[in-house]
Amino acid sequence: MKKTVIILMFVTIISKILGFARDITLSYFYGASSISDIYLISLTIPGIIFSIVGKGISVGYIPMYTRIENKNGTEKASLYTNNLINLLLVISTIIFLIGFFFTETIVKLFASGFEGETLALTIQFTKISLASVYFTALIYVYLAFLQIKGAFIIPAIMGLPANIITIGAIFLSSYSNLYVLSIGILVSTFSQLLLLFIFSYKNQYRYKFMLDYKDENIRKMAVLALPAIVGTSVAQVNLLIDRTLASQITNGGITALDYANTLSVVIIGVFVLSISTVLYPNISKLIAEDKIDHMKSMFSNAINIINILVVPAAIGCMFFARPIVELLYGRGQFDAHAIDMTSYALFFYSIGIIGLSHRENLSNAFYALQDTKTPMINAGLAMSLNIILNLILSRILGIGGIALATSISTTFCSLLLLVSLRKKLGNLGLKKLSISFIKIIIAAIVMGGISKYIYDLLITKTGPIVTFCLSVMIGGLIYIAILFLLKVREMDMIVLLLKGKLKKSFVKKTA
Repeated sequence: MKKTVIILMFVTIISKILGFARDITLSYFYGASSISDIYLISLTIPGIIFSIVGKGISVGYIPMYTRIENKNGTEKASLYTNNLINLLLVISTIIFLIGFFFTETIVKLFASGFEGETLALTIQFTKISLASVYFTALIYVYLAFLQIKGAFIIPAIMGLPANIITIGAIFLSSYSNLYVLSIGILVSTFSQLLLLFIFSYKNQYRYKFMLDYKDENIRKMAVLALPAIVGTSVAQVNLLIDRTLASQITNGGITALDYANTLSVVIIGVFVLSISTVLYPNISKLIAEDKIDHMKSMFSNAINIINILVVPAAIGCMFFARPIVELLYGRGQFDAHAIDMTSYALFFYSIGIIGLSHRENLSNAFYALQDTKTPMINAGLAMSLNIILNLILSRILGIGGIALATSISTTFCSLLLLVSLRKKLGNLGLKKLSISFIKIIIAAIVMGGISKYIYDLLITKTGPIVTFCLSVMIGGLIYIAILFLLKVREMDMIVLLLKGKLKKSFVKKTA
């Protein structure tokens, strides 16, 4: 487990760097404009449609496949997989036809502020990108299949060729035709599917055409997955509302929100998802073996490690919102206004990074316990809060209000999940978790304040890149020193992680 987490973090960092390069390329050629808004909306619509179903696949497919394989063998499990894939292709066809013939209605739903040429071009882009629902549907199945087989690295690297293709498409579109942007979406998504299919084949998967609507295993999976689908759809509704309001507030508002959100969630992508990808099957196994105490210990320790990694990053984003945006995107067509909008949104998104980083693992804990209803209910409550706050805060703070509403509702959802998990499992060591969290917050705030002071002191004497890197390095050292000074015992776990002894730490230490 420990080696996998470290490798996943390393691969994810490389993937995120390429993801940044993609966003930087888009910002360089198109800035925060109507074209970038059009591109992001056409990318978002098919993504939202199947990320909802995809979450259900991730939650329901893994336990069903494992059960079938243990009871009836690999061949029967493969037949179940083939039946699911073919059923999803039928569903994808229905979704594609509905989306193709009602594109204008769908686009207006996602971006009500679009009109004229902007609306017309978005409709054309979306018609092209809708074909990617076929690829996305299969990607989720192959992702889950490879996780079952313990092949965590391959899913992590699938974004590498996709990002390279997307960067190429953005570059070519600026010198040729805007429609190359939309075609690039299709090609990059297909590259992900192709990579996953090849490695699924190497892991003994063999595709056969079969379609049985009455398959009992599909029905059981649907029952298990339905609450997860509903819960995920809630998050997508939030995204839809955010984008719609942003399209009404200002031209380029969707782009600014997207870039700011990308910067905030990259922290989660590097640290949290690398841990949760490996943690979910491990805690599922412990629950199946009735080792609840070990499961709680492993889960609590994971929370502590995530806090140590994520809290300083969140504080850093708040203190350095503008310098970060300026350094990453401040070139080409990405002008001062775009920098102002994006850094403004990033500051408010940063407030919710901590809550967002724990939501996935908390939800996975319930899924491992075969409880998909609790995350669904909590997500529904958080959505209601997000809608109310969106309508209020967007009028007061503009796109910053949209970001703040998301941060508050996400944190609220995570707290609800933590309380619910405590009621379900009993003692999780919340007192110790809280004490460690307070110490980490204190260390992170001191780190942020000193780093910002150093940055402001040196910015006129050295270049912005050198000043920023130096400030972050000094701040990081101060943060680590304070954690050791405050005797935050989870720092020992970080050391064990680096030494390759994380698994022993998870089992032996108690939250």
